[in-house]
Amino acid sequence: MFPRRLIVPLLIPVVLLAAGTVGYRLIEGPSWSWLDAAYMTTITLTTVGFGEVRPLSDGGRVFTMLVCLGGIFTLAYVVTEIIRFFVSGEIQRTLGRQRVERNLAAIRDHYIVCGYGRMGRMVCKEFEARKIPFVVVDRNEEINDEFPSPVGLFAHGDATSDAVLLNAGVARARALVAVTRSDADNLFIVLSARLLNDKLFIVARAEEGAAEVKLRRVGADQVVSPYAIGGHRMAQAALRPTVVDFIELATRTDNLEMQIEEIRLRPGSALVGQTLGECRLRQEVGVIIVAIKQPTGGLIASPSGDTVLDADSTLVVLGDREQLDRLEKLASGT
Repeated sequence: MFPRRLIVPLLIPVVLLAAGTVGYRLIEGPSWSWLDAAYMTTITLTTVGFGEVRPLSDGGRVFTMLVCLGGIFTLAYVVTEIIRFFVSGEIQRTLGRQRVERNLAAIRDHYIVCGYGRMGRMVCKEFEARKIPFVVVDRNEEINDEFPSPVGLFAHGDATSDAVLLNAGVARARALVAVTRSDADNLFIVLSARLLNDKLFIVARAEEGAAEVKLRRVGADQVVSPYAIGGHRMAQAALRPTVVDFIELATRTDNLEMQIEEIRLRPGSALVGQTLGECRLRQEVGVIIVAIKQPTGGLIASPSGDTVLDADSTLVVLGDREQLDRLEKLASGT
């Protein structure tokens, strides 16, 4: 997109040239051709000092003085604006915006984070730690100074707008996280995103308890209430501190020795159709299968060795990062 700040300075010389050409033609009459008028205007505006094309009338001399003075001041303004544009760094910002637009048009299978408050920043921090590509959508344009991150992009605008969500790549995204401070905004974002991409996995934040039901009705797959989760976490920390420590340790991205992860079985995987006993994942890969979420939505906790692995099932597994990466390759069929 061409910088708007340069449109007026670059149009001024064109307007002056056209006005001067028409002016000389009208004042001096048919004896002056359009080329003579344009040439006279050009040498007057640029003050190169060449002689007159033809003898000027008194009116022509007055007009020449006006064109000369106008040319000096307006061209000085044009040069000043162009220099200011480059010196102020606006050219770098313009090129940066164009680069972001190209990256937004190319990104796919990413996560969209709507809202960059305290919770939005924490979500993005987790994505960055896992090197998951994401796009942040927020009304505050100053946030752009923090982007692009190694895996994150920023799309300025109102996330309740369909045009802004489409610009953020909602049609090609894997999931969307709505974490604005307003339940009404989150409700509208979820509704818009679901209509734009019916396969999108959507997680929404709910401040009020009544908002959770509405968010699920308009298309949210998961609804998170910070106060409810915070209260539950504090109660569990008091009642089951060891369990809480274990879960926190297993879900931290910086813990390479033990992590809990969910891995989807692709239809082309060699594991599909086998039982857990036949796969020997514990013996061969070293991971522990904690649970299996079936394609129908049912959850099998602590599955036995006779449990058959179906395509599109999701394995909840425990292991170190290397073991989890090996299992992910097996599950993807690559």
